[in-house]
Formats: sequence, structure tokens, C-alpha cells
Amino acid sequence: MTIRIAGAALTAALFASVAVPASAEQVFNRIASFPVASNLPADKDKASTTSAEIITASEDGNTLVYSDAPGSSIGFVDITDAKAPKAGGSLAFDGEPNSVAVAGPKVLVTIDKTEDMTKPAGQLAVVDLAGKKLESACDLGGQPDSVVVSPDKTFAAIAIENQRDEEVNDGAIPQLPAGELLIVSLDNGVPACDSIKHVDLTGLATVAPEDPEPEFVNINANGEIAVTLQENNHVVIVDSKTAKVTGHFTAGTVDLEGVDTKTDGALNFTGKLSGVPREPDSVKWLGTDRLVVANEGDWKGGSRGFTIFDRSGKVLYDAGMSLEHEIARIGHFPEKRAKNKGVEPEGMEAAVFGGQQYFFVLTERASILAVYKDTGGEPELVQLLPSGISPEGAVAIPGRNLLATANEADLGEDGGARAHVMIYELAEGEKAYPMLVSKDTENGPLGWGALSGLVGDAEKEGILYAASDSVYGMQPSIFTIDATKKPAEITNVLRVTRNGQPAQKLDIEGIALDGKGGFWLASEGDSSKLVGHGLYNVNAKGEIKAEIGLPAELLAGETRFGFEGVTTIGSGDDLTLWMAVQREWKDDPKGTVKLVSYKPKSKEWGAVRYPIEKTEEGWVGLSEITAQGDYVYIIERDNLLGDAAKLKKLYRVAIADLKPGKLGGELPLVTKEEVHDFIPDLKAASNGYVVDKLEGFTFDKSGKAYAVTDNDGVDDSSGETLFFQVNLATN
Repeated sequence: MTIRIAGAALTAALFASVAVPASAEQVFNRIASFPVASNLPADKDKASTTSAEIITASEDGNTLVYSDAPGSSIGFVDITDAKAPKAGGSLAFDGEPNSVAVAGPKVLVTIDKTEDMTKPAGQLAVVDLAGKKLESACDLGGQPDSVVVSPDKTFAAIAIENQRDEEVNDGAIPQLPAGELLIVSLDNGVPACDSIKHVDLTGLATVAPEDPEPEFVNINANGEIAVTLQENNHVVIVDSKTAKVTGHFTAGTVDLEGVDTKTDGALNFTGKLSGVPREPDSVKWLGTDRLVVANEGDWKGGSRGFTIFDRSGKVLYDAGMSLEHEIARIGHFPEKRAKNKGVEPEGMEAAVFGGQQYFFVLTERASILAVYKDTGGEPELVQLLPSGISPEGAVAIPGRNLLATANEADLGEDGGARAHVMIYELAEGEKAYPMLVSKDTENGPLGWGALSGLVGDAEKEGILYAASDSVYGMQPSIFTIDATKKPAEITNVLRVTRNGQPAQKLDIEGIALDGKGGFWLASEGDSSKLVGHGLYNVNAKGEIKAEIGLPAELLAGETRFGFEGVTTIGSGDDLTLWMAVQREWKDDPKGTVKLVSYKPKSKEWGAVRYPIEKTEEGWVGLSEITAQGDYVYIIERDNLLGDAAKLKKLYRVAIADLKPGKLGGELPLVTKEEVHDFIPDLKAASNGYVVDKLEGFTFDKSGKAYAVTDNDGVDDSSGETLFFQVNLATN
């Protein structure tokens, strides 16, 4: 069936100010972040790839257990003090653990032992929770993908997917053997292996009915099992007592409007998609008569949202594009996934907190946890919470007002973030995230991200301008930010154009006012991408009126790590631009970088040398320069994140000392003064890990200081943008 979504109402209250005192509102906020690598055994390389995929909790809520398939293990986290989680160690297996569920004193672990996809194999392992030891295992006769324990702890349901080989027949199904559902009785958490009931799911779906591929299971208070057949675009309901199918229905298709359908470096939410199969992944019961599914897609579909069905398959609500649009408004839309399933809702959790039914949608590609109140009708989106990269599983602990997510991506080998478990608490207070949102436009949400430079408006307090870098190469932009609002709001966008067309081949890393209603922009070059180093003057309409290339004397030592900021000193004929070069160029003495000057009137270039800090790991460079009063302020940072991050600081150099030397000759070395350490700010901002790319800093007209991080356009990044006022009063 095809359900057309005319336009689900966006939740106006999501980011609205609250009229009553903040203390009267119950909100979720992240209170801790635990790097999974902390659980690696002492004899294992700390750089080993780890993951946290599916997560469960002990009945007392003090211990989290997650599956780590790349590490062939499960991990334990002690959250007795939820704000200070402790490593609880890990337990290794022969095979890949891919799902976990606590059953009283035991942990049930599904182990994928498949070596040949035509001969799938797996086990259900039993682990003693207190002793963290493997006790026994049941052979499952196939490749498992999900295990869930019934509310009364008397049985477990296991989805045996027997997944397809994506290298065979372009990944099309059918590819036998078929999957099935298993039901196993439990005695104090221990499964009776000889009691396993096999539920045949063939012949039900309209898509490849001979090859059902169960993906996820959930059990309601009546002992009914809901199971999604993702590739088959189907949902099945099974009576656990009789092990019989009592209902099933197609998940159907949906027509979508307001979609960014092209991965082209532009955020454009005006496209349409027709007849998109939902292909649900996770499923949760809402009571005993309704189901909510996350429509991730796998084979041919993925409708970018979620759907609530009644037990007969009637669509009670479909999110359409509403969730993806709200995610775009907070800068988390993954442009590189635009043409391929967008934000990809995958994991889900549902629980009652304080008498209120909630459900939670995890978006794998946007790295966002969406919090909904179940109203019985159209659900209310109340929060979007930041997660680590690629959240996969979640577990609610209502008795402690806690929620935890497992984030499967580990980018440590490439210098990126490690896999994390993140913990949230429902308590009275204010929403810590997002810190920056955008207005809607007549053409949909105003998408944004990858903010790399800041400058304050010359006339209005609290008004700033931010530039986006090369992530959005087809749509270079300057955003107006109203920092007087909470969260701060992007109220307008100015597209940078050349001859009436979007200006391509720009990597804007710095922005300054030109005193004429326009801006000076600094572009960081990269010859491998045919992007040149340069300065650009744009008018109030965003039109490039002047392009200034770097002189040969400067380019003689170039690398791709070019200008990372621009600021202006003086005015009129005396106007001088100062640019910060990010890292050492070939002609720089070790431990120094250049601050480069340019006078537009005389076209005179010059430079000074700036001493950079040393670090034992990674590299150190400059990422911003801004003039205020008698000084220029410079961000100096390492390229490290999380616990490895050591240097994210603000320094200043007296303007009187900026006496540029001639390019190609001896350059004077300036003296710097430390002003502020940003690491405490980055840790406190939203209780996540320290992000690496602190790239924007400026002052508004009143002298208030602001900083912003670059989220890399959610490309191999958690997508978090931290925008905050910087207190320099104590420095």
C-alpha cells in the first residue's frame, strides 16, 4: 500500500522558549560519555577497533552491557555513579556477539559464527552477570541478529536473519536459507536449549516470501512478539504461547516531499520521492495494540522516518520528512547520504518515565537521538539529543531516570572519535543541546553545518556571521546568527556567488567585515581538489567583487594547510588584512607558522612568524584570528579529540608588535600570551567527548566573546556543533 504524507506537522515547541521557570521542566540531558576502548584488555592494542552496538542494563540499573562484534566480545560499564561511568571489563567469544539482553542474573548473547553465508551458524550464549563468565550456550542453527527477553522473564525471542550476501546478485533476495523466529523458555535467566520453538515466517511477505530475513524483535506485556522482516518490508506478530503467527502486514510505501535527494554539496530540501518502501529495522510495542518502527531501509527502501501502526497494519502516524527536517535545522543532516536514505532511523527504545510513555529514535547517519512523547495520536517531538557516531542501540532505565545509547562507529584508526556509550538523565533543568538552530524557509529547513569562522556585526549586539567550509562546496554560505536567543538561531543565509552562480572551489575558513556591508573571506587551498589559496571580497548580496591570489613568494612554500582565519585592522586606505596560516609551510622554521598581512589599497604583502606549541601526538595549528582592542586573538589547537585532546587554547598578540617583514626575507617572530583554555568549556558544553575542531572565535559589538566548533558536515563526525559564549573575565 502507498500512504501519501501531505505534511506532518513540525513540532513548534521543540526549540521554543519556555514561559515557566526552567526548573519546572523535565528534560533529558547527556551526563556522561564512556569510550569503549577503555574496556580493552591490558594486553590488547589500545588502537584496536571497538564497537558498542546493542546495549542492555542489569535489573538494578547499575551495570550496562553492550555487544562489540569487531572485538568479538561484550563489554561492561559500571554506572553506579551515572555521571562517572567506570570500565567494567570485557568478555571474549569465539564469533561475533551482535545482540545482548539481560534476563535476571544472566546476560543472553547472540553469537554470529557464520563463515559461509550459505551455511549460517550461531549460538545463544549465557553469561553470569555478577561473575562476567560464560556458563553455557545453545546452538541456534542459523545466524542470529536480535534477542529480546519477555517482560515477565519467562522466555526470549531471537531473530534468525540468515542475512543475504550483498556481493551475490547485487544483493537481491531471495537468497536461501530462509530466516526464522526462535522462542526459548527461561528459568532464572537460563535458556532451556531443548525447548527452542521454531516459527516459520515464509509465505507471508509480498517481497521474496520464500526468504524472510528477520531483523528485530520486541515483546509486549501479553507475550506477543513483533518481528520486522526488513528486506521483505514486512511486520509479523507471533503468539509466544503457541508459537503461531497471529498477524502480519506489509510495512508499505510512502511518498515524500521536501527531500534533499542529491549528494551534491548543497542542502536543498525541495525534492520528491515516490513509492519508497519503508523497510523497517527496529520495532517497539506502544502498549499492546500499537507498534512503532524505524524505517531505516536496506535493500530498496528507507523512508527516513518512523511509522506507528495498529496491530492490523493500519498506519496511525507516519513521520514523513518531519524528523529529517528538524535534524537539518540543528546542523546534523548528513549531506553525503542525501541520495541514499538520509539520516537512516535504525535503533529504537520505548519506556515510561514518570507516567509518561516515551519512545526514542536513533538516526544512524545523523548521530542524533530523537525523544518523542507518545500522545496516543500524533507523537510530540520534545528533544533532539547528541550521540556519538552511528548510534545503534539504546536502553532505558526508568527507575533511575536514565537512558543509555551504544554508538557503533570507531574511527580511531583515522584519528577520529572512538566508539562510545553515552548516558542521559531525565531531570529538571534546561536543554543543553542543541546550541544552535536555524529558521525554516519557504523551501524547507535552512540546512547548515561545518561552520569554520566567526565575526561579529559592527552595529548590533549579539549578531554574528559564520562561514561554512568546503563540505558544502556547491553552496558556500555566510550565516547570520542571533546569539541573544537560546538556543542561538541562524536567522538568514547569504550564498556566495560568482557571476550569478554558486561560487565553487572555495574552502572558506575565515570571515571578516569589509566595512562596506560585505565581507572578506579567506579560502584554504588544496591543489588535489583544484582549490586555490586566496582572499575574496564579497558584497552585501554575496557576490564576489574581488579575488586575490597569493603572491609567488608566499606560494613557494605552500602546503594544503593554508589560511584558517582572517581579520581586519584599520580602515580606509590603512586597512590591513591579517590571515593565520594553519600549519608550518615548507619554508617555515620548525615550530613556527606565519601570520600573513595584506593591504588592499597598496596590494602589499608581508608576514610575521608565530610560535606554536609542541605536542607529543598529532599536530598543532592555528584555526582562527580576530582583532579586538589592542590585540589579535588566535586559536591554537591540536587535531586530537576525546581524552587525547591536550591543546585547545586562545592566545593573543599585541597589534603594536605586528610589524610584517617582506615575504621571502627574514620575518620577525612575535610574542604570544595565553588567554584562555577551551578544554573545560568543551567538556562542560554537553558532557560529550572533547571535539577536535574548535575553528571559530569572535567578539560581538559589546565585547562578548563567542566560539564555535566545526562538525565536518556530519562526515565521519558526530555532527555536534558547540556554540557558546566564552568567559574571558577571569583571564
